[in-house]
Amino acid sequence: MRFLAALLLGLFSLALAAPEEAAREAVARWLRGELSPSLEEVLRAPPEEAPRLLERFALFPPPPDGLTVNLESPEVEGNRVSFPAAPGGVTMGVGGAVGEVVVVLEGGEARRVYFRPEGLGVPAYLLTPLAGFGFFLLSLFWVFLLLRPSPFRAWLLEAWALVRSQRGLYLFTNLFLYGLFALGSLLAYAMPELARAVQVLFGGALEAIGLQEAVGKGVLVLAGVIFHWNFSQGLFLTGLLPALLLGVPVLLLNALRYFAFGFALSPALLGSAFLFHLPTLLLELQAYILVTFGGLVLLARVAGGQGYREGLKGLLLAFYLGALFLLAAAWYEAWEVVFLL
Repeated sequence: MRFLAALLLGLFSLALAAPEEAAREAVARWLRGELSPSLEEVLRAPPEEAPRLLERFALFPPPPDGLTVNLESPEVEGNRVSFPAAPGGVTMGVGGAVGEVVVVLEGGEARRVYFRPEGLGVPAYLLTPLAGFGFFLLSLFWVFLLLRPSPFRAWLLEAWALVRSQRGLYLFTNLFLYGLFALGSLLAYAMPELARAVQVLFGGALEAIGLQEAVGKGVLVLAGVIFHWNFSQGLFLTGLLPALLLGVPVLLLNALRYFAFGFALSPALLGSAFLFHLPTLLLELQAYILVTFGGLVLLARVAGGQGYREGLKGLLLAFYLGALFLLAAAWYEAWEVVFLL
């Protein structure tokens, strides 16, 4: 009996250690360059090899030069094992941009390995139930203010009035950007392997910032995280800020973005799931269309002699309306991911 108990205890300890050991081995191979093709290899690959190498590059992006990893301090959360790490020239734990190397395991083998610098991921407080409940209350309060006389309702009415008064410019922006999305989607039918590799590349970027970690936290937390990311990085950083430069930069940026989104999110890849994801695409992409439209309103008013201030007012109204679309998109997408996909 003692022998049997010792054997069972040993097997149990081995099972507990297995994820950490598999992750350590994967990190060691990753640091030696055995898992990651270089960007030069991807760019020089023949057409038939490029999709496979690009997907491999997305799953195992090369480590930064001089990266130091502490393999003795793993943290296990589900199928993820993370190790403290720091880029070359930075001492772990003594200031600097310390981060972590994350290993995603599947069937006991590494499916993805990447370095995440400190500050890149979603703030930890957003992944708490309290933050999710707070976002739920904030959303309800925003809707409440829209249904009664308030500045929030007045801004909404002004924004719709702007859209109606600039109907031609608004329709042009929609046709141009949704058209590029449709073009990318059609191209994916002709190049499905490359489209899938680009999809993996996008998915890797989202996983690296921590969006995947929010999926298991429930609808409230996931909706808050989605809104935070889309608002801060999509609508503000790559929307409003370039739109301030008379609209042209944000139009060019979103032209590239919409074509790439169409290529990676084509029905050719998603199949029937595309129908479930379509409301998310329409709502979220409309938000970025609105801020692009606002930038073009700014350009038109400056060119028409109305001045930058008057154009800026139009841009901010379009930005506000875009935020409302992102709010609706975040709640639908969170519900879709948790219950439909």
